[in-house]
Amino acid sequence: MRERRTSLGLHFKGKPSALVVAVLAATAAAAAAQDAGPPKLDTIEAYVNEVTRATTLDVKDPMAVLAFVLNSLPDRVNVYPTENYYYFNFYYGGGPYAGNIRIEPGDDGKVTVHFVYYEDWSEWRQESPLTHVVLDASRGVTVEKLERLVYRLTYGGKSVVFALNDLSQVRPPDGFLAPGEIFIGPIFDESAIRFFLVYNAKLKVFLYILDETVKVAEDFFPAERSNRILVGKRTGFAFYKDHLRDRKILIGVFEANYRLNTHFDGPFDQLPDNFIEGEMLRNAILDVAPRLKGHIDRSGSFPGGAVRFEIKPYASYRTVSELYDVDKCVTSRLRRASYYTCFVAEPVDESSSAPPAAVRTNVRKKVKR
Repeated sequence: MRERRTSLGLHFKGKPSALVVAVLAATAAAAAAQDAGPPKLDTIEAYVNEVTRATTLDVKDPMAVLAFVLNSLPDRVNVYPTENYYYFNFYYGGGPYAGNIRIEPGDDGKVTVHFVYYEDWSEWRQESPLTHVVLDASRGVTVEKLERLVYRLTYGGKSVVFALNDLSQVRPPDGFLAPGEIFIGPIFDESAIRFFLVYNAKLKVFLYILDETVKVAEDFFPAERSNRILVGKRTGFAFYKDHLRDRKILIGVFEANYRLNTHFDGPFDQLPDNFIEGEMLRNAILDVAPRLKGHIDRSGSFPGGAVRFEIKPYASYRTVSELYDVDKCVTSRLRRASYYTCFVAEPVDESSSAPPAAVRTNVRKKVKR
């Protein structure tokens, strides 16, 4: 059983290139998305000034950190990722910190707000203590639902409105789905890439397919030995150009990003929670893992919400050459019904009596970085 270091419904991810509090960068990015103009320039001077300047913050007090985060935000922010994580970063004492605020609406109409932060991970330091608290009246926090996907969080005299990403009208284009496939929902990944999550009931496989109904925030280069494999220069996401339909299927993410839980570990931790209709997702999961019947809720979470079924058909690669096996498989199965099974790198092991390998914890991606 693979245990992802995610948290109780929170996801953090720290951007290695962040020079100042990442929320400010997120605000600038949101403005840039609306107003065309020149790119934003980051400089080593700004980085050095931020890392070396004297700062005061009691990082051991979660409410002090929460007050700092809220007071650093504008009065209204956009929560882009579809599991409702609002990520942030900051430097303190010369070290990097990362965290998130997660708005978790429940099926009963109630909402739980999680707050998580920790010293950010790196290749040379992959473990650090994590602080996680639930924000409610017991901590002096008020949470108000203003609209279906809009919430106001108030603490210490500062209020911030969190507008969740409304993709309720997003659908794949006509002719996009293959026979046997059903559309589970739209995904906005924290990498700023959008996906369609689909399930092939005939083959019992999940696929993440690139949403190209909007401009894709990526520039791709073709793999040397197959121009059907396209790799993102920014994200490292690897896609395969489907032979049978005009679409691109996610086949790989860079291994270090997955291991370190960065913004580029792939969409397995940004499921379309607000847009899943009825029992569609649970039924699909039980189709591939029937022994979980009675053990998961409609979102695929286990009792308590700390562990969730992991939908990760794509590979974690170290070199692009590791992805060529997909091309070989696809080429050999072009006229076979099993064609789309070539895009599943990690099938669920149903021979085991333990929980399936495809399990992630909801406390570090649910405490995600």
